Amino acid sequence: MKIAMIGQFPPHIGGVGVHINSLSKELLKNGEEVFVITYPHKKIQNELNKDYMDNNGIKVIGTRGINIPGLRSLFYVLFGTFNLIKIVRKYDIDIIHGHYLYPAGLIAVLGGLFTKKKVYVTSHGSDMFCLYPKHKFMRPVIKFVLKRADVVLAVSESLKEEILKTGIPNIDKKVHLNWNTVNINEFKIADDDSRYNFKNELNIPEKKPIILFVGNVIKRKNVATIIDAKKQLDSDCVLVVVGDGPLLSSLKEKVDLEKIDDVIFTGARSDIANVIQSSSLLILPSYSESFGLVLIEALACGKPVIGSNVGGIKEIITKDVGLLVEPTDSKGLANAIDSILSNTELREKFQSNARNRAIDFSEVDIPYYK
Repeated sequence: MKIAMIGQFPPHIGGVGVHINSLSKELLKNGEEVFVITYPHKKIQNELNKDYMDNNGIKVIGTRGINIPGLRSLFYVLFGTFNLIKIVRKYDIDIIHGHYLYPAGLIAVLGGLFTKKKVYVTSHGSDMFCLYPKHKFMRPVIKFVLKRADVVLAVSESLKEEILKTGIPNIDKKVHLNWNTVNINEFKIADDDSRYNFKNELNIPEKKPIILFVGNVIKRKNVATIIDAKKQLDSDCVLVVVGDGPLLSSLKEKVDLEKIDDVIFTGARSDIANVIQSSSLLILPSYSESFGLVLIEALACGKPVIGSNVGGIKEIITKDVGLLVEPTDSKGLANAIDSILSNTELREKFQSNARNRAIDFSEVDIPYYK
């Protein structure tokens, strides 16, 4: 079987890229052939006399375009659809799979219309939680994608419910749950010999705990509330923010203006497993979140987690592995952090249960044989 996927892919950073990469690797193990059509990136260059760059057996096509918000997705739709139709026809692709309803899902559906191939789309969250409710002009586009796709996958129950609420005829018959997964061989509990000393790199005293955020620094991820909570903590710890995004500069200014101690911004990093292993707990206080891949990565590393009581986060965090807070309650978040850092019994309980919870999300579910 030959599958063409559309969406983010490494070196692009993000949960969707991790998901596509994991699914592609599993397909390769089963003897399938995988093509990925992704956004432009300087590190993705087609090989000589080939339509793609080989990435450990995955055939990756970087589209043309410009990296300007708004125009970026339009160029991706244009060149992505062109590349998809070309690849499908040239290599006789069996299945097209778009990750995110827009723009990748639209590319998949348009490609399917021209080539008459079966189309899968996966909703990963912000397409239904942000684009659909907040941007009226996007609703017809997303409904078009949902109507035309043969199979619709959702990465959490809460996301599946949002798709069902669209009221599209017969949508309940083609929407299915397909969890994100974690590589428990990469994300694991590190012993002292194998752990990378992230604290030394950042000049953090060994005994001072790290509270960690990993993700895009955008409004929806609600990093500002972690910073507000940091001011209210009784615990002596360091907040490390790993990631990049449009709010990074303003949050750095906030830390400087309010003279908040022990806050470090690292920018984007690729060694997320090493970073998590050096932390004491991970926080994801998003206003909305379909799943929260970084949560199960932290759990796989044996770390307690704190998340906002929304969407897929509340499906991951049980009372045995972490705490849930309201996303607008900085004091409540501060209390949750203090509870874990100061209460040895509670912290050890969360640590001892964390990896077993991650294992619940460790098996890649390949949807194409159903």
